[in-house]
Amino acid sequence: MTPLSALWLPILLSGVLVFLASFVIHMVLSFHRADYGKMPNEDRVMDALRAHNIPPGDYMVPRANDPKDMKSPEFQARFEKGPVFIMTMMPGGKFSMGTNLFQWFIYSLVVGLFAAYLGGVALSTGAEYLRVFQVVGTVAFVGYSLALWQMSIWYRRSWGTTIRSTIDGLVYGMLTAGVFGWLWPR
Repeated sequence: MTPLSALWLPILLSGVLVFLASFVIHMVLSFHRADYGKMPNEDRVMDALRAHNIPPGDYMVPRANDPKDMKSPEFQARFEKGPVFIMTMMPGGKFSMGTNLFQWFIYSLVVGLFAAYLGGVALSTGAEYLRVFQVVGTVAFVGYSLALWQMSIWYRRSWGTTIRSTIDGLVYGMLTAGVFGWLWPR
């Protein structure tokens, strides 16, 4: 067993490296440019939605109140007629990435913390680089990737977007694993 307190540096450094890698993946490479398409008649759609003053939140249209309603002919007709969509409404105003970037960095530290915890429980001080890479990398990959699949399974998010994001998670997991393998206490 390796104490969590001995792993603070790899937690912090892996969070920084993941943060930088995500910048390269999303801002420099064109890997994610196809994740979201442009809405046809975007201005008209925005004007139509703006008129309803929809508060920020997640919405499903049409939405049944309970499973019994889903079976009703009225709901089935609305579903068939469409449009059918799931959307997230965000607050309007000036666009800033600062809060999102800060939350992403904290999330990267949390994934590193859980990877460190499980690695510390499973591995002793002086563990071999490849064993650390295997255990910590698996935990980090799971933390960055597997929950994304639920969005494609249940909410029909594009599988292409999910697979691209899973590849990101593999990169982040491998970076995390490499840092931990390199800085694992001897």
